[in-house]
Amino acid sequence: MADHSRAARRSGVGETGVGLAASPFRVDRDRIAASPYFARLAGVTQVVSQTGSGLLLHNRLTHSLQVAQVARAIAERLTADATTAAVVERLGGCDPDVVEAAALAHDLGHPPFGHLGEQVLDRLGRERLGLPDGFEGNAQSFRVVTTIDLHGPGGAGLDLTAAVRAAVLKYPWARLSHPDPHPSAARLPPRGAGPLPSAPEAGSAKFSCYLTELDDLVDSRAAAAGAVGPWQQTVEAAVMDTADDVAYAIHDLEDFHRVGVLAQPGVAAELGGWLRDRAALAAAEETALGPVRPGADLERLRRRLSAKDGWAFDDDAFAAAVAVVRDELVDGLLAVPFDGSMAAERAVAEFSARWTARLVAGVRVLPDPPVRAAPVALDTAPWHQVAVLKFVHHRFVLRRADLASHQRGQATVLTGLVGALADWLTSDDPVRLPPRLHDLVALAHGEYRGLAADGLLGPAPDVDALARGRAVVDYVASLTDGQAGALLDVLTGRSARLWVDAVAL
Repeated sequence: MADHSRAARRSGVGETGVGLAASPFRVDRDRIAASPYFARLAGVTQVVSQTGSGLLLHNRLTHSLQVAQVARAIAERLTADATTAAVVERLGGCDPDVVEAAALAHDLGHPPFGHLGEQVLDRLGRERLGLPDGFEGNAQSFRVVTTIDLHGPGGAGLDLTAAVRAAVLKYPWARLSHPDPHPSAARLPPRGAGPLPSAPEAGSAKFSCYLTELDDLVDSRAAAAGAVGPWQQTVEAAVMDTADDVAYAIHDLEDFHRVGVLAQPGVAAELGGWLRDRAALAAAEETALGPVRPGADLERLRRRLSAKDGWAFDDDAFAAAVAVVRDELVDGLLAVPFDGSMAAERAVAEFSARWTARLVAGVRVLPDPPVRAAPVALDTAPWHQVAVLKFVHHRFVLRRADLASHQRGQATVLTGLVGALADWLTSDDPVRLPPRLHDLVALAHGEYRGLAADGLLGPAPDVDALARGRAVVDYVASLTDGQAGALLDVLTGRSARLWVDAVAL
């Protein structure tokens, strides 16, 4: 049973009705699984939209379930060995129910259209709506479980335990101001704490808390004080984060193989070219690598990893990882095009199971982790293997021109939707606002009014404008891909199906 501080809830409001679990952490897991925000994830893109494909591809819901499965397996493995379990306990503990709950919750705030939606909402939040901390999917997830969702016994949020709230904090800092000193000021910032490339003045690229939830971050992290550093994840957050990396690296490749966009010749040329010309590529000047030289992009990855993650990077381990991925992905899974047959499905399943088992077995505990590392991480070989698998994903799928044109259309939908809702909030028709949008404005107004009274918003803040901006972001981020498109059609007069499409309101 967990100690009192880790199991404590923020509001102290008791349960009502019949409980299905005795463990407070299991109660948290059940609340998250029952949340409409969790069900919504079935309609949110992972990477490739399912619409019209005729294939069963991953969405944010199936991804979250897989992360939960992997996270629980890692937690159970870490606590099964007495020596490892003792180190884990000294670092704050690792309850399998906590990591499973955090894994289910980690994408609750993810907006429509995958990572593209996250980037667009952040830009619009900062530039169009005047929100200093913009939008970030992890911070939005934390806002959902602590503030927006109403399926806990208290007046706001899910009223989760301190341990589960802390485990959701993949990047346990705010964008600009907390903690002090801020991790972005470090010579080598923790992963995610560095500046946003497109707007360095905006603060950290990744963070898990808006100013509106800062009290929840401080409260949930208090139980781990002294066990991990102020910039480091709890053990349970690190397990969830590692499981997310494992699922992302493996299962997205399955989808790309199924839809036929992960072509074997291109991947083979890049990985084979790097292995063949490894020494020459390493000796070449950056300008000499060229845009199309086989192996050049992989060499750029090697250099980035060496520069940013020197504490974990190893040249020989990187080369071994490239060889393993070539043998098992290029010469294995991708050697036969996916045709929907039972044999093809079996090949995908065997690839996924083999890699998942390998990576879970490669998780280790770091008793004294460096500043850029969490207390739980992948060992040397699997860490490099995940990096190469994710490279294949980025290089041969996310950089495709056809995906880019599709995403430009999705960005247009979100831009139009944010603009239309923001205009509506400043119009002379406030009485007929969508009820949920009206409620979100009232909620955010109370939050920003309190922050202004505490002097946390700077001189003369426009509380009304901040509340409207945060409400629009909350509203849009809670939609599915389909709802976002249908709602824009309603607001721009393109839909004639009043009582169908308008349900999105």
